[in-house]
Amino acid sequence: MRIVSGKFKGKKIVAPGKLPVRPTTDFAKEGLFNILNNRYDFEDLEVLDLFAGTGNISYEFASRGVQQICCVDAHFGCVKFIQKTAEELEIPIQTVKSDVFKYLRAESHAYDIIFADPPYDFSFEQMKELLQLIYENKLLKEDGVVIIEHTKHLELSEADGYTESRRYGGSVFSFFQS
Repeated sequence: MRIVSGKFKGKKIVAPGKLPVRPTTDFAKEGLFNILNNRYDFEDLEVLDLFAGTGNISYEFASRGVQQICCVDAHFGCVKFIQKTAEELEIPIQTVKSDVFKYLRAESHAYDIIFADPPYDFSFEQMKELLQLIYENKLLKEDGVVIIEHTKHLELSEADGYTESRRYGGSVFSFFQS
C-alpha cells in the first residue's frame, strides 16, 4: 500500500503478511479522498478509524494534515503495526486495542469523520448496530460523516442517516449523517 497524497505522497508501507486485513486499494482510497478534499479542511478534523487494520486510511488522513486520529482494532498485531508506523512517520495517531462495538458503547468523544472498514462478511444488521451506537452515543459532530467501506454485494441505502454511496471496483463507500 502507498500514501496517495499529502506530506507522505508516494510513501510505501509494507504490512506484515500475517495480519488479518484487507487494505483499501489505492484506487478506492484515491477516489474517497478526492470526495473528502472537496468537503473538508483536513487540518481541523478529528477522525475515528474503526476496524483500522493496517492504518492505511489513517495514514492518508495524517498525510493530509489531520492532527487528531484515533484507530481502533481488536487485533493486537494491527494495533502494534499502526503504533510502529505512526512513530516512524512521526504522525499523531492514538491506537486502541478493543472490540469496536465495546469501544463505541464506552466512547463519549465526538468526531468529524468516522471511517469504518468492517469485515466484508458483516451483515446489514451488524452495520445498522454500528451506526446506531454511533448515533445513540453522539459520537458524530454536527455536520460530521460516517463512511463505511463494504462489499458491492451489501446495500446500505435503507440504513438510518444514509446519504450516498460511491463504488470503486469491488469496494463501496457509503456515507451517513446523523
